Amino acid sequence: MIRVPAIFLRAGSLLPHGLFLQQRRFDKAWMVAEDVTPAHAVLAVRNAGWHFKWIDSACCRLGYGRTDEAASHRAIARALSQTQARFNAAELGAVRISRWCGVRVAKATLHTRHIQRNSSLGLIDQLTIRLLAPK
Repeated sequence: MIRVPAIFLRAGSLLPHGLFLQQRRFDKAWMVAEDVTPAHAVLAVRNAGWHFKWIDSACCRLGYGRTDEAASHRAIARALSQTQARFNAAELGAVRISRWCGVRVAKATLHTRHIQRNSSLGLIDQLTIRLLAPK
């Protein structure tokens, strides 16, 4: 079970040199950083000279399952799928689980984050285009 708060990183995201976050696969596109709180992750990224941006975007999604874990996993996965492709991180802010007719219903709230070297978010699209452009 994933504990709140948690940091999710898009699989294959660039991180500052020397920053090693223990990660495990959450799904095909996302990894969850283990044994690190968002506050510690922000501090580590800033100490490496990079920026950990808070994007003014949050997403809430519901998930259903037979167990609390299955319902919360589905809710988090649905919320992560709504994170724009240009951003490489998300912070799990809350997971609330309730029961309805014997089924577990989870509501997950994720906040979009982004880890980058530059201080300006306007450079994200330019850098992404440069990295993806054929040479």
